Amino acid sequence: MSLDRAVLAFAGAMTLLSVLLTALVSPLFLWFTVFIGLNLLQSAFTGFCPAAIVFRKLGVKAGCAFQ
Repeated sequence: MSLDRAVLAFAGAMTLLSVLLTALVSPLFLWFTVFIGLNLLQSAFTGFCPAAIVFRKLGVKAGCAFQ
């Protein structure tokens, strides 16, 4: 799996988890969903993605988006 796909899979999983936590635990978990969306948006403009840095350190090979 390439780095870009790992980051997208992680973002999707975190988004689904935050929606599930919002529905089952507390509406305040909606802020987690907002945080994920803002992080994705700033990553699109700045190229800085903390998840990509972590995955790169874990040895995931670079794809075409995060090099």
